[in-house]
Amino acid sequence: MLSIEQFFTFLAAALLITATPGPDNLMVLGMGISKGQRRGIVFGLGCAFGCLSHTILAVVGVSALIAASPAAFTLLKIAGGLYLIWLGYNALRSSGSVKIEAVQSVDESLTKLFFKGCLANAINPKVVLFFLSFLPQFVIPANGPVGLQLASLGLTFTLQAAVLFGLLGYFSGAIGQWLSKRPKAGVILDRIAGTVFVGLGLKLIVSR
Repeated sequence: MLSIEQFFTFLAAALLITATPGPDNLMVLGMGISKGQRRGIVFGLGCAFGCLSHTILAVVGVSALIAASPAAFTLLKIAGGLYLIWLGYNALRSSGSVKIEAVQSVDESLTKLFFKGCLANAINPKVVLFFLSFLPQFVIPANGPVGLQLASLGLTFTLQAAVLFGLLGYFSGAIGQWLSKRPKAGVILDRIAGTVFVGLGLKLIVSR
């Protein structure tokens, strides 16, 4: 099981990463602005719950890797740390510009929008790679079965994303206007997220 410190450390990082302007949350904002609050909320919930597919992949894949070779798991965490440093480096160099585009599509049912959000997240190879790199960094073998820890971390990430994306959809109009008037907001969020990514990666590598 997750320790209290482990849970809140992961939650803080997950909230920051989810709040940083990216393809998913900008799509949610665009959907909410152009199609209304309800559609923005439903599409955002779909994007969030699409994370469950990546959680399953991480649980199965990483657990199998540990069973085959604990040393390989260590290499995976180091490779993941390097990937996080690379993501952080790019975030620190980013211009931080936030461009919200209205969704130009025919009206779809709420059910279709939900599954559209799920699919958009589930088939994104960058999200797959991110989950395989990010979740293992917070696994502490001494705290119990690794598979259970990964599942708990993935579920935590999914639920906090559902809350944030739901709020993005609901307040999409106000948030869109706020961001358009504050072009530096994206820069600040990118710099903070980049620092977190680099810090996590370095901490992992020097602690091996």
